[in-house]
Amino acid sequence: MDIRGLFGANVRRLRRAAGLSQEALAERMGVDRAYISWIETGRQNATLLSLWHASQALGVRPAALLDETHVAATVTPGSEER
Repeated sequence: MDIRGLFGANVRRLRRAAGLSQEALAERMGVDRAYISWIETGRQNATLLSLWHASQALGVRPAALLDETHVAATVTPGSEER
């Protein structure tokens, strides 16, 4: 899995654990819902600033979004959730 897939899988996992929809996370980050979908599916090359905003919105340390220990499955493009 590449870094985009790893980051996206962790964003999805932590978003779901927080009970947030993509729309709610997008609102907290100040971005469009589609941007969250692209991140979660590994299609968006997120910036360090996006990593920071996601960590703040999810209430986790930035390193948690790059943690390989929790990601078991690969991200499948086109599996976006609304």
